[in-house]
Amino acid sequence: MTSAAHTNLVHDDIIDAIAGPGIGIFPDFLNTAQIAALRHDFVSLPDWQITPAGIGREQANHNNERIRTDKTRWLDGSTAPQQAYMTQMADLQQQLNRHLFMGLKDYECHYARYDQGDFYKKHLDAFRGRSNRRLTTVLYLNDHWQPEHGGELLVYGDKSKTPVQRIMPAGGTLVCFLSERFPHEVLPANRARLSIAGWFRVDDPITPALRL
Repeated sequence: MTSAAHTNLVHDDIIDAIAGPGIGIFPDFLNTAQIAALRHDFVSLPDWQITPAGIGREQANHNNERIRTDKTRWLDGSTAPQQAYMTQMADLQQQLNRHLFMGLKDYECHYARYDQGDFYKKHLDAFRGRSNRRLTTVLYLNDHWQPEHGGELLVYGDKSKTPVQRIMPAGGTLVCFLSERFPHEVLPANRARLSIAGWFRVDDPITPALRL
C-alpha cells in the first residue's frame, strides 16, 4: 500500500470514529522513520527550551505539580520533521471539515516529555461552551515501549468513574477524541515518555502563555 493510500484509509477511520463514539485509537499512524525523525527532533532540543507545563488561562496560568509534572515545547514548524507533521495534521483538518463540517480553523501542538514518575491527573482539555478546542490528538514517539513501562493514557466517559480506554503509549500510535467529552489522565511511567499533544481549534491560536 502506498503512503498516500494508507493516509487516506486512516483519515477515513478517524472521521468514522469522531462521527461515532467520538474517540479513536490508530496504531501506526506514522511509520517508523517518521516517528524516529520526530523523536530525534525532540530529544535534540536543549533542556532550557523544554519547560514545566502550566494549567489555567490568562492571569490564572500557573504551575501545579500536584496536577501535572510534564515538560513541554510548542511546535513552531522550524524543523523539517515538525513541518511534515503539521502538514499531515492540516490535511486531516481539511478532511474533518469536509466530511463532518466541524469548522476547524487551526491546529496547535507541543512536544510533551514525562520523565520517570511524572504524571497528569484527570482533566478535560475543554469545557462545554468555554473553550475553542474541539478535537484533541496525542501522537506517541516512544521506541520499544512495553507494558511494564507504565505511562498509560486513561480516558473516561462523560460520567464514568472507570476508564473506557487504557492506551499504552507505543510509538506511532495516534489517539483522537472530542475535547469536551472525554476526561483523561496520564499515569506515571518507569522511563521517559515522549509524545505530541495537539488540539484542533475553531479560532486562531492565542499565545502559549494563555493556553490551557
